[in-house]
Amino acid sequence: MWETFKELIFRFLFEIEAVVGDWGMAIIVLTVLVRLVLMPLTIKQTKSMYELQRIQPKMKELQAKYKDDKEKLQEETLKFYQENKVNPFSGCLPMLLQMPILFALYQVLGGTEAKPGTLIKYLAAQGEIGTFYFLIPNIAKTPAQIFAAEGLLASIPYLLLVALFAVSVWLPQALMPGDKQQKMIGAYMAVVMLFFGWSAPAGVLLYWDVSSIWGIGQQQLTMAYLKRKSPEEEAVVTKAPSSKGDKPEKKRGKSS
Repeated sequence: MWETFKELIFRFLFEIEAVVGDWGMAIIVLTVLVRLVLMPLTIKQTKSMYELQRIQPKMKELQAKYKDDKEKLQEETLKFYQENKVNPFSGCLPMLLQMPILFALYQVLGGTEAKPGTLIKYLAAQGEIGTFYFLIPNIAKTPAQIFAAEGLLASIPYLLLVALFAVSVWLPQALMPGDKQQKMIGAYMAVVMLFFGWSAPAGVLLYWDVSSIWGIGQQQLTMAYLKRKSPEEEAVVTKAPSSKGDKPEKKRGKSS
């Protein structure tokens, strides 16, 4: 099953490359197509993250109120999520759906000398090298390999891909409203990604970087829309009814 999926990724890249004439551009086209398919889910993910931050003050109230009763806190938290139509786990799905593609691409482009990836074997048979125009001379090589074989100057394009890889992990968290702890976690993850990116094929880094740039842009556009929409949704603010059964009152605008 997994071998079939890897072959499908290779065949898809092969067909795109036949049209665009460049393996790096084929990866970018694949990335855009994946992002378009996932767009409804990623927009929902951003909305959920935004709502989680918007209701954070109320969540802290619940945590303070039921700090000595964890079972009741869990019950009230789930109830609160349902009432506000917020799913704290919705952000995981788009990432999980992309992981098989990322790992398959890693194995298609990478591998070892004893067991090279599908694209490596194909290019070797054709006597070709997979490039991203003049920017990346070999999309199958890792930054570590280029640095060791050709030195710092030749590895600069690859190092930029690694830097973008790390920034792409940190920046979405930094741009989202949230507490400092979440932002610190994002910073630590970015450092970890530097080590992972150092040994990843350039084509995999290209896929991730383009996907992240798309995701950050989409996130900011969605957040801007939600922020404009929020004042309209919260224009009517109610206060708790009194014991006499008074009805909630609408918050009036400032008098002129």
